[in-house]
Amino acid sequence: MPSVIHTAIVTGANQGIGAATAKALAARGVNVLITFLRFAPAPDPSLPREYFTARESDAEDVVAAITEAGGRAHALEVDLTDPLAPATLFDTAERVFGPVDILVNNASGWVQDTFLAVETDQFGRVLQAVTPQTFDAQFAVDARAGALLIAEFARRHIARGGNWGRIVGLTSGGPLGFPSEVSYGAAKAALDNYAMSAAAELWPHGITSNVVKPGVTDTGWVNDAVRAQHDVSQPEDVAGVVAFLCSDAAAKVTKNVITLH
Repeated sequence: MPSVIHTAIVTGANQGIGAATAKALAARGVNVLITFLRFAPAPDPSLPREYFTARESDAEDVVAAITEAGGRAHALEVDLTDPLAPATLFDTAERVFGPVDILVNNASGWVQDTFLAVETDQFGRVLQAVTPQTFDAQFAVDARAGALLIAEFARRHIARGGNWGRIVGLTSGGPLGFPSEVSYGAAKAALDNYAMSAAAELWPHGITSNVVKPGVTDTGWVNDAVRAQHDVSQPEDVAGVVAFLCSDAAAKVTKNVITLH
């Protein structure tokens, strides 16, 4: 066990990469506050049923797995589109575990939208046109919530005189665009930029800030058409990289977008 017990907030951790990251951090002795939001995605017959089941689930199984392995975790359902959510998360984590020194911005309001007049992408998945609703669904979680969580993290860390901190974001797409997922790619590009600014501004306070860009990862959405064209990773592959970035060994690693394949 580490000599200093760290506390992490991992958003969107009831399934997929978030759940794997929560387990990986807990295995390293980190206390983990898991956030989740149960919702039913829009119907899409091209996607496996497991995807919908995972998105509609709570985080009880993740907490149980961590507890049974000897770790400590607490789950909180929260809507990250609420501007007051970051304060609620940090208040809860501090009450249950103590000060937060690791933030993993994993949650996404993922939607597939496009500028084209088409109904499906190359893998048969349902598309919709770019609208104010698709913009808001994506940017409210991936960009605005990510920024507000970093701000809350920094404010509390500096106020208590903290000298060790880790911020990691999960991204996809980027500044060159993301066809068929245009609002998703744009919102993630904004999160990348916030993370890079955090790296530049917060390093005097011992905080590193990085972004991990996974390759195609099977978080339940991968169908046979996707699998036929890509080398598909598992959530645990990504979680191992995130956990490393949250460790003492990564003290000199900051202001990077780390691309996985």
